[in-house]
Amino acid sequence: MEQAVESLTPTALLQRILALNDPQRQTEALQCAIRVYAPIASRITTDDQLWHYVCQSWGVAIPRLAVCPTHVAPFTAFADAYFARDSMVVWEGSRGLAGKSFLLSLLGLTIACTRGGDVNILGGSGQQSQRVHTYMSKAWESPGAPRGKLRSDPLAMRTRLDDGTIIQALLASSTSVMGPHCPTLLLDEVDEFSIPLFDAALGQTMSEPGRPAVTVMSSTHQYPDACFSEVKKRAAILGWKVDTWCYRETLQPHGWLAPSEVDRKRREVPLAMFRSEYDLQEPSPESRAIDTDAVTACFQRALGEYEGKPREYVEHEPPVAGASYAHGADWARQQDWSEILSLRTDTLPYRLVAYERMQRLPWPQMVGRFDARLDRYPTPAERACHDRTGIGDVVEGYMAHDAEGVILAGRARADLFANCVSAIERGEIISPWITALEAQIRYCTVDDLYGSGHPPDGFVALALAYRGAKAIPPPSKRAGAWGS
Repeated sequence: MEQAVESLTPTALLQRILALNDPQRQTEALQCAIRVYAPIASRITTDDQLWHYVCQSWGVAIPRLAVCPTHVAPFTAFADAYFARDSMVVWEGSRGLAGKSFLLSLLGLTIACTRGGDVNILGGSGQQSQRVHTYMSKAWESPGAPRGKLRSDPLAMRTRLDDGTIIQALLASSTSVMGPHCPTLLLDEVDEFSIPLFDAALGQTMSEPGRPAVTVMSSTHQYPDACFSEVKKRAAILGWKVDTWCYRETLQPHGWLAPSEVDRKRREVPLAMFRSEYDLQEPSPESRAIDTDAVTACFQRALGEYEGKPREYVEHEPPVAGASYAHGADWARQQDWSEILSLRTDTLPYRLVAYERMQRLPWPQMVGRFDARLDRYPTPAERACHDRTGIGDVVEGYMAHDAEGVILAGRARADLFANCVSAIERGEIISPWITALEAQIRYCTVDDLYGSGHPPDGFVALALAYRGAKAIPPPSKRAGAWGS
């Protein structure tokens, strides 16, 4: 009945209701109209409307000021998620002081009450799920809360609203996440998830008419090689929206956090913990393959910033007459990416000048992009390397240029990777900031390169390009400045 009502204008609907002779049927039609049109009449379409709704309904003025240079205001993150500006939204914030769980609870309530559609909450533990739901229960006590929408006890782990929307907190188990689909999925303290549980949870969301699917992944980055590192790596590669803020964005007077709470935490926790979990510095990376300080030195925002989106051709420096170049290409297999990377090699440090990544393209197109790169940056065959492991004949059958095919196996693979790691750690390679590539290099683990893991495609392309670079005699001019 709701679909039939929604297809009518209000005037036409009123005429239909008046034409009904049965009072019971008129009452049922009127109730149906209220269910359909009430959400439309109160629909939130702007950030300002959203902020005022939260303030009036839940009694919370979400901070709108970004303090740190690379951070966003908490309300910016809240609005990004509410309006589903990306279907996958990552929140990174200080442990305990950024209000992530609290804001997740307000987000779930606001979506459920203004747009409808089921909301599932999943924490890194059952206790964490309960914590978010407890915040929701307390929000219903606000004087402006729309309690008339409640159709069940908000203290229960499963709350039903008058339009049939269900808000529920799930247990942190593979069984609980395999339930019915919902438009909104809120994941809290993702760093406590196992990666299989995280992957299973991602299958829950499904959009409905007027209710876009959105998954919010919220966490403090506590562990160097746990689930949130994987989330941040995927976010960079797949282009998920990442919003970051710390306690400075929630601090009084623009926020709710008292300075005394920050001072207390500084006194109570070890300095290393405060730096990583509150100031949001990188966690200590015991099993990372590449020193994180070296990665930071390699990828320099001051040289330029690019996202490295799929099929985005990044050319930071055009070809220079008399310069020499080296290229590396790693080819996609099934779900992997084809990545092509070019270094200028007549100066030290070597510097990245062009980068591109692709997925699910026919072989002739992917190989054609490699040939086009060699046309633009002419290079001898031994200085252009590609991964021919298992598919060399297929690739080389389409290739117009000569290039060295490298089989990545055994000692050759280990040496190739070790040489590239050493080059990064010695400062031999610099690059502008390319989000997708930087994340692959930063979160690459020892197991990825030398064990049973999967080496990141961008790292393989870089290692192959570095191999090509070392085939060139050392530059006679050691120019360190970018662009010299």
